Amino acid sequence: METSRPVSLLKKGIDDVKETWPDEPSRFSQTDLDGFMSWCISKDSSDITFQTNRPVFNEIHGVLYPATYRPFDATDMASVVTQMYGSEALAMLTGGRDIDIAYEVMIDRYNRFRFRVNMTAILVDGRDGIQITCRALPNTPPTMADLSIEQEIIDAWHPRQGLVLVTGPTGSGKSTLLAAGNRMLIESTHGCGKMLTYEAPIEFTYDSVQSNRSLVSQSEIPRHLPSFAAGVRNALRRKPEIILVGESRDRETISASIEAGQTGHTVYSTVHTTGVAATIRRMVSTFEPSERSERAFSLVETLRLIVTQTLVPKIGGGRMGLREWMEFSEPVRERLLNMDFEKWSYEVMQMVPLLGQTMEKSAQNAFEAGLIEERYYLMYAQGNKKADSEKLDKMMADARDKKESSGSN
Repeated sequence: METSRPVSLLKKGIDDVKETWPDEPSRFSQTDLDGFMSWCISKDSSDITFQTNRPVFNEIHGVLYPATYRPFDATDMASVVTQMYGSEALAMLTGGRDIDIAYEVMIDRYNRFRFRVNMTAILVDGRDGIQITCRALPNTPPTMADLSIEQEIIDAWHPRQGLVLVTGPTGSGKSTLLAAGNRMLIESTHGCGKMLTYEAPIEFTYDSVQSNRSLVSQSEIPRHLPSFAAGVRNALRRKPEIILVGESRDRETISASIEAGQTGHTVYSTVHTTGVAATIRRMVSTFEPSERSERAFSLVETLRLIVTQTLVPKIGGGRMGLREWMEFSEPVRERLLNMDFEKWSYEVMQMVPLLGQTMEKSAQNAFEAGLIEERYYLMYAQGNKKADSEKLDKMMADARDKKESSGSN
């Protein structure tokens, strides 16, 4: 029995709620890309997704809308990939590598649209295909007020030296929060001095942020330097006041960030963890057992603030950040340094509700303010029950160890 190819349900000009691109050509070429992406931005698209054998989709206020009438075939996708990255991109994707870049559309000499781009090989209709996700980036970084950042975080954001960590899962707004923090430092009364950032890719730029007492230099990994760890080593030779490391994901980068914090710099970085205590546990676990104790104490000596953020849907549209945080003041650091590092995770879980804010409390505040639905509050309240269970398991393990120790004596 013969099977027919599925027919698109989209009727051009009738069913397309946000309309498709009016200048759509019969065959998409490299020269069409910038005009198309500019049109998407004019439709208030936050994300543009190209995928083999599918129309291009705009995400507008969290909803997907077709942006083209015609599905993109392999030739169309090759034009997009080549225009964004270069002729070698297809070979890289075929070889099993994904690609993260920043892409710019120049409107004129002074105006541009910027996008964070990910290209990934996928399977489509039994054949290799590609998905390209483009996140539109604001020309000007947001302010801390734009993100409704808690005043306690703002007050603790700029220590004289040490390590400030912004953590959370992928897509939780870590880079946006860091950009807002950078803008606050740049625009402060006395400026921030020399700020060096190492990012993969560079998402927010600071060309439009004015200050006579601040100098910002941004480097992209691996375009300008091979790794984040190499970036930190590079920074130590350039006499900065502030260093931003896009991601602390391996032992070498974490060690370099700790060293920079210990030598008088303020270091900002991100970690893929979901909680203040989990961040410490994750960072300590990256070191070899033989060096874990020494590096763990160096980490806590350097830590000044951990902020964990996640994004949840907001009533009325859009998303908002929920944040767990704790400042690592000198008394807090001394308390941790006077105990075995294996007990830090439990101790920090006890400290967060008293000295900072839990994710559950942030969700409760947002729910009581009528900003989020009850189910999102309950989601994080349930997450706190899991943390309570972990505390109970830890207490029982400590009790067993104490009993065994007493018995052996």
